[in-house]
Amino acid sequence: MGKKSKNKLSKSITPTMEDYLEAIVNLEKEKKVVRVKDIASKMGVRMPTVTSMLKNLSQSNLVEYERYEYIELTEKGRKIGEEIDRRHQSLKKFLEHILGIDPEIAEQEACKMEHTVSTNTLNRFVEFMNFIESCPRAGKGWLEYFHQYRKHGKDRATCIKYMQDFENLFKKYMQEIKMEVNGQ
Repeated sequence: MGKKSKNKLSKSITPTMEDYLEAIVNLEKEKKVVRVKDIASKMGVRMPTVTSMLKNLSQSNLVEYERYEYIELTEKGRKIGEEIDRRHQSLKKFLEHILGIDPEIAEQEACKMEHTVSTNTLNRFVEFMNFIESCPRAGKGWLEYFHQYRKHGKDRATCIKYMQDFENLFKKYMQEIKMEVNGQ
């Protein structure tokens, strides 16, 4: 098995165990019941491999599993699986939408990162994404400027143009907010 996970939610659970719990959570969203073959297909492993892991997860009170039966998450297993999925989706969104990483690569990288990033750090990622997408001081234009900087490097003339664009946009936002506050 893999190295033990560093997140607080599942100190004695390996990243591989977390992957299985996450897979079960996602399969439950798609299907009424989850079977060994569904997990094997989703994870790209053989059914005996899944059966072996389900025994481990069952011994750890994370799933309810009897041979030839459906798989059900325990409350603890569901909590961990949902948290890992939340981490995965948040990290993937950050990598794709903020850093502009190819979706396929973002998927793979998020899967690696989800096991090691702390809850506090992940929450900061989410807050940062929300700030960039909604705060008038930054907005989506800020992201475009970042992507241009990555492509073309530091260019003072372009920087001045972006600052002027920002200044004009900021003045517009200030006017809108003042009108909103004054009830106009």
